[in-house]
Amino acid sequence: MKRIVLGLFILFAATGQASTQGAGTEGDAGPPVSVADAPSDTAIADRLRSIIDALEQDGIAVTVQAGVVTLTGDIADPSTSRRIEGIAERLEGVVAVRNTLAASDDIAQQINPAFDRFRARIHQLIARLPLVLFALAAFAVVLLVGILLARLRFWDRISPNAFIAGIYRQAFRVACGIIGIVVALDIMGAAALLGTVLGAAGIVGLAVGFAVRDTVENFVASIMLSLRQPFRPNDLVEIEGDVGRVIRLTSRATILLSLDGNHIRIPNATVFKGRIVNYTQNLARRFMFDIGIDPDADLEATRALAQNTLKELPFVLDQPEELVWIENITESGAILRVTGWIDQNATGFTTARGDAIRLVKSAIEEAGVAIPDTTYRIRLEGTGVSLGTSAPSPSADKPAPRAATAEKERSIHQSEEKALIPLVDTERQGSDDLLARDAPRE
Repeated sequence: MKRIVLGLFILFAATGQASTQGAGTEGDAGPPVSVADAPSDTAIADRLRSIIDALEQDGIAVTVQAGVVTLTGDIADPSTSRRIEGIAERLEGVVAVRNTLAASDDIAQQINPAFDRFRARIHQLIARLPLVLFALAAFAVVLLVGILLARLRFWDRISPNAFIAGIYRQAFRVACGIIGIVVALDIMGAAALLGTVLGAAGIVGLAVGFAVRDTVENFVASIMLSLRQPFRPNDLVEIEGDVGRVIRLTSRATILLSLDGNHIRIPNATVFKGRIVNYTQNLARRFMFDIGIDPDADLEATRALAQNTLKELPFVLDQPEELVWIENITESGAILRVTGWIDQNATGFTTARGDAIRLVKSAIEEAGVAIPDTTYRIRLEGTGVSLGTSAPSPSADKPAPRAATAEKERSIHQSEEKALIPLVDTERQGSDDLLARDAPRE
């Protein structure tokens, strides 16, 4: 029995000790506040008021009780409240800060700090005015040197044409301007602003680039075309289906004079990415046409006759050789494909092809070979009536064609495309052009 009572007594004692330790832990919310040798409330209040007066902050009342600082009053700038509160928390002997500062509703009081800051900046600028003027002078000198150097003939010597030389000059001026800005900011001790300025300029440039993307694309295409020179002034070209002689290449478009005498303006981006056929690149050009003959005729003899007729034409070149072959046989007859070459500077392509068709047809008909006529039959259902129409056949009493020799002597015509050259030369007078006659061809 004594042992049981002793055990219960020990158990109760241990439980009471644990409860006491737990209560002590819960009450320990932080490090103890030292009050030994702490400044008095009056000293803390006087110290904080002196700091507020030094900062020229009016309308702030300070009271201190048991180390707790209370701030009251109206302020114009909300940042002032956070700054004064931070100062009060760092004072020795301050236990806590109760901040009741409120923004003033007085508009004049709110505007006064902005005017004060503006006046301060004006005074600072006046004080630094000699340094600013010196920095501006340095910028002007660097920029002036860049402008003078950009006028030298050196840029024309290292450029393939005047357009590229102008781009080099402009790029050099811009580089000198940037160098001048860097020098000026360094003199004023504000070189750190350069990164911000360049960053903002990059963002603005990117936005402008997206806005004028087509213009930039045409400008870049102009540079590439002026370097590659796929055509020259007065060249007869075909660009995306438009045929004409080249008048000029500008920084935005290529201008053609069509065979009808009309101006065709094609954006350089389309020209650079498109299909370009330059007919002037080679003097020799081949024409081609098809002609049908009677399938019962001697095909080889008729083919040879057509080829010999082409060979005798004065405007057809001996080299490359003219060719005639049987292209196909249809229900209406055999199809001969006739090809020949001409000198574009001596003979017009369209007139040469037309004369060749006429003379070959005459030679075949004179040899007694019929050229099939297209016949159409219309049958009316239920009437038994059939109507037939056909192209008129040559009349038996039709006058015989004139001698082939006389026709051939009169078959040389001036190139109709070449007639546009004087018009193009007139259009090019007094105009800026990115094409150069002496530049290397692509």
